Amino acid sequence: MSVLRVEGLRKTYGKMEALKGIDFEVRPGEVFALIGPNGAGKTTALRICATLLSVTDGKVAFLEHDLRKEPDFVREKIAYLPEEAGAYKNMKGLDYLKFMAAFYAGTDTEEKEYVDRAVQITGLGNRLQDKVGTFSKGMTRKLLLARALMTKPVLAILDEPTSGLDVLNALEVRSMVRRYVKEGTAVLLSSHNMLEIEFLSDRLALIDHGRILDTGTPQALKDKHQAHNLEEVFRSAVQ
Repeated sequence: MSVLRVEGLRKTYGKMEALKGIDFEVRPGEVFALIGPNGAGKTTALRICATLLSVTDGKVAFLEHDLRKEPDFVREKIAYLPEEAGAYKNMKGLDYLKFMAAFYAGTDTEEKEYVDRAVQITGLGNRLQDKVGTFSKGMTRKLLLARALMTKPVLAILDEPTSGLDVLNALEVRSMVRRYVKEGTAVLLSSHNMLEIEFLSDRLALIDHGRILDTGTPQALKDKHQAHNLEEVFRSAVQ
């Protein structure tokens, strides 16, 4: 059974068609990436899957539950991290995690479990006693990723998770994502950084102008298009 299955998904804004009938699925225990240039439709697809945008046409099923008919079921079991997400700058890092955990936890014990897990995920140690406003962009991103993963969601939806980060922070964020996949969380993410996704994703879909151009493992796509990397695959696919 797929964690997420998208079939014939269309999204229009007036006369502009952002998604033109795309299909893909996210399987248990994998990182699935939508990659393509800015404006390709990646964020729109992710926001629909996170129940933040309505579907114009097509179907999105999460654990075989229709997203349009049972959005609350979906929201209980997913986590969504937008590209431009922020945290409360006047809060200490630890207080922010406690504040967010209280929204999800049903008991005090569960809340503590979420916070403890988030602290471990961040790897920020004593810096969590400082205000978020003093954090670097990399530290803030780790804090937000920990917030998204603290509940061990069935599916984590991550929009450009390493956007704007330096090489070392990007490497750490990738490691955090891979570690949680091993613990059972499936991941759907978007990126325009094709070289990065080559190392992070199990499977991916190339998307451009609202259409899926090709889908497969990074190696299978490179073999199919006789390419050395995914940038060359994308160039071949759009020709």
